[in-house]
Amino acid sequence: KLDPIKVLVTGAAGQIAYSLLYSIANGDVFGKDQPIILVLLDIPPMLPVLDGVVMELQDCALPLLREVIPTDKVEVGFKDLDAAILVGSMPRKEGMERKDLLKANVAIFKTQGAALDKYAKKTVKVLVVGNPANTNCLIAAKSAPSIPKENFSCLTRLDHNRARSQVAMRVGVPSDCVKDVVIWGNHSSTQYPDVHHAKVQMQGKEVPVFDAVKDDAWLKGDFITTVQQRGAAVIKARKLSSAMSAAKAICDHMRDIWFGTPEGEFISMGIYSSGNSYGVPDDLIFSFPLTIKNKTWKIVDGLEINDFSRGKMDATAAELVEERDTAISFLSV
Repeated sequence: KLDPIKVLVTGAAGQIAYSLLYSIANGDVFGKDQPIILVLLDIPPMLPVLDGVVMELQDCALPLLREVIPTDKVEVGFKDLDAAILVGSMPRKEGMERKDLLKANVAIFKTQGAALDKYAKKTVKVLVVGNPANTNCLIAAKSAPSIPKENFSCLTRLDHNRARSQVAMRVGVPSDCVKDVVIWGNHSSTQYPDVHHAKVQMQGKEVPVFDAVKDDAWLKGDFITTVQQRGAAVIKARKLSSAMSAAKAICDHMRDIWFGTPEGEFISMGIYSSGNSYGVPDDLIFSFPLTIKNKTWKIVDGLEINDFSRGKMDATAAELVEERDTAISFLSV
């Protein structure tokens, strides 16, 4: 019998969490035999809503869910955690400057990083979802010096899944027949969805995406912009941001950390850059192609980078450097 693990979800009264919590409590992420203590953190005004979410989790009658702890206090929320999924952040309000958004989020993730440092297990795996996710993740990691930087990641799996699905629909195969797409860089509209190394399983063999799609103009044009701007397209249509697909991507990301990536396949996540073979500046949270084994990630080396890709990777890195420098200037204030 396994001891329960303690999993925190922040922004727990929000709509991504509402799509996410059932999957975690049902064993779809950490395993079908792994009991869970679920800690739900949100801001004080959201506590009444959170009580409703707790009631619903109780009413699901899930055998793995041993305890649910709703709270607005960091010393309760971050205590002895095995995993932390940081969904809550300050959303961008209309007319808000990006700089003001960064400033508000630096304050939030500095507090949460410090709380992880003080209360959580040193082995805690931290996934940052709240935007701007890469920079929020960097601030949290820097604010938790006693936790290894490798334990922090940000979500680009949603972009990865979007890219995979676009190719699959274009070729007319199920999405699990497409593998090894890469999301490079920032979880923003400068991200670079790269399919130069991706393969499609068709007619019993693996075919490079460019050969399977047979439309280079689409792959270097509309495909990229569709993936980059998909979040905005969903908001325009739903009047709400993507929650179901974000929750699914969070589950994929955490399950891969916990159980490893499938043999012979890589995935994308934002991780701390410190020496890599792709010329990405150090001290950023940057999305790379990774394999994961024993809860430890490794960057996939040796992928050929052409001039087209280089330009796109440099652009997203430049944006991240600028975001980081702005955020760090707020840290010391």
